[in-house]
Amino acid sequence: MELLLLPWALLLLLAIAPGPGPWPAADAQQSCSLRCGELGPPCSCHPTCVRLGTCCSDMRNFCLEIQPYSGSMMGGKDFVVQHFTWSGPVDSVICRFKESVQTLGHVDSLGRVHCVSPLLYETGRIPFTLSLDNGRSFPRSGTWLAVHPSKVSETEKSQLVNETHWQYYGTTDTRDALSLTWNTSALPTNQVTIELWGYEETGKPYSGEWIAKWSYLYPLATNVPNSGSFTFTPNPAPQNYQRWEVGALRIISSEHYTGKKDVHALWSNEHALAWHLGDDFRANSVAWATNKCLAWEKLEDELPNFLGELPDCPCTLAQARADSGRFHTDYGCDIEHGSVCTYHPGAVHCVRSVQASPQYAAGQQCCYTADGTQLLTADSTSGSTPDRGHDWGSPPFRAPPRVPGLSHWLYDVISFYYCCLWAPECSRYMRLRRSSDCRTYRPPRLASAFGDPHFITFDGAKFTFNGRGEYVLLESGLTDLRVQGRAEPRTTPEGMQDRGTGLTAVAVQEGNSDVVEVRLAPRVGGLQVLLNQEVLTFAEQSWMDLKGMFLSMAAGDRTSIMLSSGAGLEVSVQGPFLSVTVLLPEKFLNHTQGLLGTLNDSPTDDFTLRSGKVLPPTASSRELFQFGVDWAVKNASSLFTYDSRLLANNFLYGPKHDPTFQPLFPEDITPSPGQETEADKLCGDNHFCSFDVAATGSLSVGNATRVAHQLHQHRVQSLKPVVSCGWLAPPDNGLKEGSKYLMGSTVYFHCNNGYSLEGAEVSTCQANGNWSYPTPACQPGRSHTVLLSIIFGGLALVVLVALLYVLLQRRKRNTTSWTSQP
Repeated sequence: MELLLLPWALLLLLAIAPGPGPWPAADAQQSCSLRCGELGPPCSCHPTCVRLGTCCSDMRNFCLEIQPYSGSMMGGKDFVVQHFTWSGPVDSVICRFKESVQTLGHVDSLGRVHCVSPLLYETGRIPFTLSLDNGRSFPRSGTWLAVHPSKVSETEKSQLVNETHWQYYGTTDTRDALSLTWNTSALPTNQVTIELWGYEETGKPYSGEWIAKWSYLYPLATNVPNSGSFTFTPNPAPQNYQRWEVGALRIISSEHYTGKKDVHALWSNEHALAWHLGDDFRANSVAWATNKCLAWEKLEDELPNFLGELPDCPCTLAQARADSGRFHTDYGCDIEHGSVCTYHPGAVHCVRSVQASPQYAAGQQCCYTADGTQLLTADSTSGSTPDRGHDWGSPPFRAPPRVPGLSHWLYDVISFYYCCLWAPECSRYMRLRRSSDCRTYRPPRLASAFGDPHFITFDGAKFTFNGRGEYVLLESGLTDLRVQGRAEPRTTPEGMQDRGTGLTAVAVQEGNSDVVEVRLAPRVGGLQVLLNQEVLTFAEQSWMDLKGMFLSMAAGDRTSIMLSSGAGLEVSVQGPFLSVTVLLPEKFLNHTQGLLGTLNDSPTDDFTLRSGKVLPPTASSRELFQFGVDWAVKNASSLFTYDSRLLANNFLYGPKHDPTFQPLFPEDITPSPGQETEADKLCGDNHFCSFDVAATGSLSVGNATRVAHQLHQHRVQSLKPVVSCGWLAPPDNGLKEGSKYLMGSTVYFHCNNGYSLEGAEVSTCQANGNWSYPTPACQPGRSHTVLLSIIFGGLALVVLVALLYVLLQRRKRNTTSWTSQP
């Protein structure tokens, strides 16, 4: 849905529901055929109609719900249309995805309609339509979620037993049989066919001729019993298939001919096809891989340099984990899942840049050790490596190097096998995939709102505004970013309403992106997330690629929204209210307004009204209340969803700020002695906590506020800027000790035997970002050891000569004495 339609959608909603009085019933004569997403009148085919009771009677027949709703972009997933049965011809079902890709559907014995997802080259929400008349019309529509292959449940894929063995097959002493397993219930058939498919990208790089393509190659076995396992000893592939070095296995029912597209299937992970390569690889895998590595190096030197447009890595692990708008956990090295870092031994956690680079769609990777130090490829092959193809792909997807996962495999992973795993040429790979240090990294700026609600602006100003209504938390003309919050009073267990309020919903949009709203789930607790006014479910996937943003849900009570500008939102449940944190990159300096303040490193103008008038930092609580009121949302620009009578009556038809609500101001608080004692014990010097205990009479509410405030303070501490002097090279013909490059770090230098050090032996990173001394030189000539040997050898010679002289003199005296005797 386009943003510009939202105000008109509200007007249409007003037309079908003119006031808080009786709501109209749906007109049974009006159909949702070809109208899904429309509001009406006289009845609605929009997702909001369900709770409003305004849906057309046939909405579920035309606006389709499906189960499951997601699967790998590799396709082959069978899904069922819910709440709908078909008794017509069973051979006339066609499912069309994105108006271009068609697959054959079918009708089961219960009359349920099935579709099969197609092989796609993109992730995200894919619109589909359904025809029941053999393609003559497609009046029914729904949405399929295509996901990155690595995010698909293991039960939905076939498993390469000992995957490393598969990818090293043919190298030294790796020649045993290979095994494949799968979940038989995921592919209900008696006999299966196991196929190999290969992936390639052909044409001139970075041109319109650059094409991504999966190709069916050959079967490994046909008419195999569907037992859930298969073992074979691979033979070298025929010569005409050996150009495919990355691929995947597909298992289908033997009822289909081999290579038939878009049928119910189970795919394996994409992997290096060492096991199918030719006799030349098996005869001398090191020589084969070395030649491949050299060819890749030559190609890379001819391609555009993408490293310059990548963001610098955060300097510390704490920064990397806190900068959630621009960086997200790399699932291949996650500290929260045991730090199994296969490609980066020595690291405990890696992150990837969320957004691909603007021109070349490249991706950044940053890895860290247990003490929070960044690992660099210049120091270790375990260092983080940037990617020519971002692992998560990049809109508009489909074409190289933007194909999720697969472009990354071709340009960054298989080349790692060539140079580092199959041949001892890793220095060539690391030269072209060198880690970024953090000299130009600038942490994002942070603002939060939580509790009753309390606000901490980007510049650190603190205030409380407990109005009832919908308010602008943040606006920025730089990217047309808008963040809005809804505040409502808490209802106590006794059914009374507090005089304080808290955030119950937050909505965000940037430019023409999707609109995402996060709100407290009615009655069940936790979070409810809406996309363009439709409630999302996270039963199958916790990560979604959306228009202009990525969305991640964690454990049902915390969601992260990562916008294309690098801005990020974290929304979580803290007690009875929402807590929201907004992170903005430095480019937003002097481009913000709203309750979260004017980002310019000065808190003195954070209380700026719409008119431009600035309230002083010493403004009273009542003056600050008027500041909050001034930033009430206007109906025409509201991002919120009003999908219930209660929401519409309270926030759509009335004023956005409720002038009848009487808030509690700090100077009006008179806690009882017993409550004050308990609050002091719980809150200490946390004034936000103390205020919320007094305003609500609840220690648990105060504690939730205290925790939210501590989380804000912890993130502020994590994001504090640190000084980096950048990577310091070892001397030629020498080495260095030390791989930390932040302020106060020390690096020591040594020369190889036969070389002498010219320059400082030690260099320290200074507060100005410069090293105290540059890398010294190791000059050929006498080393310290040689010089010391000469010195001590010379001294020994002098001593020996002196000793001989003394002995000769004694002998001379003795001779004289003997000749003088009678």
